[in-house]
Amino acid sequence: MKKQFNTLLAAALLIFGLHACQNSENSSLEHANHISKEVLQQIKALGFSTENVIKEDDHYIVEGDIILHQEDLERGHAHAQLLRVAGEEQYHTFNLVTGLPRVITISTQGNVNSNVSNAINAAIARYNAENLQLSFQRVSSNGNIVIKIVNGGGYIASAGFPDSNGNPYPTVNYNRQYQNNSLGFVTTVIAHEIGHCIGFRHTDYMNRSYSCNSGGNEGQETTGVGAVHIPGTPTGPDPNSWMLACLSTSTDRPFNANDKIALDYLY
Repeated sequence: MKKQFNTLLAAALLIFGLHACQNSENSSLEHANHISKEVLQQIKALGFSTENVIKEDDHYIVEGDIILHQEDLERGHAHAQLLRVAGEEQYHTFNLVTGLPRVITISTQGNVNSNVSNAINAAIARYNAENLQLSFQRVSSNGNIVIKIVNGGGYIASAGFPDSNGNPYPTVNYNRQYQNNSLGFVTTVIAHEIGHCIGFRHTDYMNRSYSCNSGGNEGQETTGVGAVHIPGTPTGPDPNSWMLACLSTSTDRPFNANDKIALDYLY
C-alpha cells in the first residue's frame, strides 16, 4: 500500500518521495534497484507497471504493495473471456480462497508493538463483523497469514494474491516505520493487505491517479493474476473503499457499502 502525497507533491509516487521516475520504464529502475531488463520485461508481460519496482529478498514489489515471486514472472494465465467492465469498481483476481466455509488464521512474526497488535485485532473484527463464509482468527504462531514486521523497504506494507490451490497469500510485510501511526490507519493498512491475500485488486487499479494523484492502469485485466469485475459494485469512483491504492497518514477506511457488496459476493 502507498501513501498519498499532498498537492505540492502530487506527481511523486509514494515510494516515499525518493523517486518520481516516470520517463523510461527500464533504464533508471534497472540502475537504481539492480533489476535486470529481463525481469522488467517479465513484469511488463504480466501486465504490471514497471515503474518503481522494488527488489526485496526473493521477490519483487510492484504497484506499491503487490509481491511477485520469480515463479509468478515465469507463468501467466490466459483468461481472455474475463474482461474488465469499467474504471473504478471492485475487482478480484482469478485465484480466490476456496474450501468455504473456512477459518483463516493470522499470526505475527517479529517485534510487534501494542498498536500494531491492536490494529490486527481490529482488522480481523472488521472482516468477521460481515458474517462471511470466510472468517479470521488470531493465533500465536504458524498462521495461514503471517504478518511480519520489516525494516525499511520504501513502502508501508505489501502482500500477494491467493495461489492456484485456493489458499490465501501467506505473508503480509508491515514496515516498522509506521507502527506508531494512528490505530485507524494501521487497521486500514492491515485490512487492505489481507484483502490482497484473499484476492482483491485495488479498487482504482484502472486509474491509480484517483487515490495516488499520479499513475495509470495497473494492468493484468485478462492475464497474470487478473482483474475480474465484481457484480453490483459501482461504475464510478468510490472514494472510501478500503482497497484504494493510496492513503494519507490520517486515513481510516472501514468497509463502505460497496466494499460490503464485494465481500459478500465473493465470500
